[in-house]
Amino acid sequence: MRLSTETVRLDLIHPFRIAREVSDHKHNVLVRISDGELTGTGEAAPSRYYGEDAGSVMRALEKVPPLLGGDPFELEETTDRLASALPSDPAARAAVDIAMHDLAAQRLGVPLYRWLGLDPAKTPVTSFTIGIDEPATVRRKVREAAGYPALKIKLGSEKDLEIMRTIRDETDARIRIDANGGWTSDQAVEMVGRLSEFGVELVEQPLPPGSPADWHRVREAASMPVFADESVLVSPDVPAMAGLVDGVNIKLMKCGGVREALRLIHTARAHGMGVMIGCMIETSVAITAAAHLSPLVDYADLDGNLLIANDPFSGAAVRQGRLVLPEEPGIGIVPRS
Repeated sequence: MRLSTETVRLDLIHPFRIAREVSDHKHNVLVRISDGELTGTGEAAPSRYYGEDAGSVMRALEKVPPLLGGDPFELEETTDRLASALPSDPAARAAVDIAMHDLAAQRLGVPLYRWLGLDPAKTPVTSFTIGIDEPATVRRKVREAAGYPALKIKLGSEKDLEIMRTIRDETDARIRIDANGGWTSDQAVEMVGRLSEFGVELVEQPLPPGSPADWHRVREAASMPVFADESVLVSPDVPAMAGLVDGVNIKLMKCGGVREALRLIHTARAHGMGVMIGCMIETSVAITAAAHLSPLVDYADLDGNLLIANDPFSGAAVRQGRLVLPEEPGIGIVPRS
């Protein structure tokens, strides 16, 4: 099998600010794997928070061709080889994993969800993300997102409550909060109490990773479910958070792709946890791959492609807020002309 790569610049519709950074564009890497007849496409959306960027992804992918083997259905073996060779490059591994799943499902002539035995009618509503900003700008963004029944609001600034008042003044949509670890323990305890005033559906990553006692304290104070994101990367991370959170946010770019995401989902379920599937800033390639897993989860936050102005592909759609899976073989993405 042959592998090729391409770096793409993605321009954001609005500058995107979370508790730890702000950006107006991203550089992602597309991966294509061909068996001589069909080609699978994958994507890496690297995050500096996890020690990756487009350059590190490209360097990691140089090591991949000898690891692919000759059969796209050897997914377990290929995943193990990638994990051993690229332990610190989850986004690079995810790009290869997505491309392999796309190629294998194309070989079978079925959409990925069907190969996985999932029901496309069970896809959840996806939230639409509103980054940290001045209240007036937040108000404008909320108006632009009027077609989405669920919003994910990024908090972790000195204007958190002002932002929340602005949002509730503008919409009665479901609200999910993501602090990206931007609160101290005391701030988190105070905020989960105050957020109940706004009918918040759940709170994600209120604290930085670590300190089980602080996580327990926050969960005890919260009247809504508490989810972990940055605290859970791969399936072995789940047991340590059992009893400290109500659920986990799984991302292909954190865990290394579809294969490990499935393990994460099942591990979380075995520990009685809820499951969200989320994303980075991604094109429709990685978003659509994740969307094929969404019938297995409780919540989706798959809007990364909706935040960019120049998505080079089309794939999973959003209708009245709900994810709609493509019917084409593989992950079902189509290049835009």
